Amino acid sequence: MKHLADLLLLGDPRLYETCEPVLESELSLVAGWVADLHNVMEEIRATYQFGRGIAAPQLGIMKRLIYLNVDRPQVIINPKLVAVSDETDELWDDCMSFPNLLVRVQRHCSLTITYRDEHWEPHTWNIEDWPISELIQHEYDHLNGVLCTMRAIDGQSFRWRPTPVVG
Repeated sequence: MKHLADLLLLGDPRLYETCEPVLESELSLVAGWVADLHNVMEEIRATYQFGRGIAAPQLGIMKRLIYLNVDRPQVIINPKLVAVSDETDELWDDCMSFPNLLVRVQRHCSLTITYRDEHWEPHTWNIEDWPISELIQHEYDHLNGVLCTMRAIDGQSFRWRPTPVVG
């Protein structure tokens, strides 16, 4: 079982690599990967008070796999971004791989992805909900070796977030 200490941090060269697709023959490995992603996300939530999604490469699993847990757990395998809106918005983005840094970025307000779930069933998801749309874009970027630091609006789009006091 992977833990918070296994999370790749800003500067680790693996975070800048493009991930390989999950193969159908690897489906038996997905449950273990998802358990690791879930465990680390729960540790981030307990430590830093944020975390809605995590991408496999953040744990050194160089596969196109995203785990979300917003209202319910959701596994997204081999997502493809097939459409994005012209309309965009800005936000202060955060990332588990640099939990005390916020980065001002611009993201599309809505999008459509295709993907497979943990049972290898295909899905098309039209996402009109801004918080989910920007989250998917953030995690999708991880699969392509892109961090939100690379999407900063300008050189003044960075700020520290103090670590919350827990307990």
